[in-house]
Amino acid sequence: MTILYTAAATATGGGRDGRTASSDGRLDLQLSVPKSMGGNDGPGTNPEQLFAAGYSACFLGALRFVAGKEKAKLPENTSVTAEVGIGPRPDGTGFGLDVAIHVALPGFDQAQAEDLVAKAHIVCPYSEATRANLDLRVSVAV
Repeated sequence: MTILYTAAATATGGGRDGRTASSDGRLDLQLSVPKSMGGNDGPGTNPEQLFAAGYSACFLGALRFVAGKEKAKLPENTSVTAEVGIGPRPDGTGFGLDVAIHVALPGFDQAQAEDLVAKAHIVCPYSEATRANLDLRVSVAV
């Protein structure tokens, strides 16, 4: 694989209750643990929110890429929402993620929308990285 871009970020402090920053300085965030995970629900973000933001943006990019190849124009109000849950794995050895991707493609018929989303799911590098590694559901609304 030819690498087109590499991002680097470093977490410091208390891990989930510290800071994370990118090597180029464009990202510098406080991290907080949600109350449901035993934290103080502070003002910072968390790894699940960051993963959801990255996955939704990446999947929308993949959808635009696929639509362009298929000569289909996506409306400006096309959206992708990623929900990322975390919880203990059934075997008790650690934690796992649960992900749902919700795609809104207004103006498309259901079959065409589902076809584009299925192709985007193949193209998206987040989907590829997580394939067969977590419970992922994809839904499409038109």
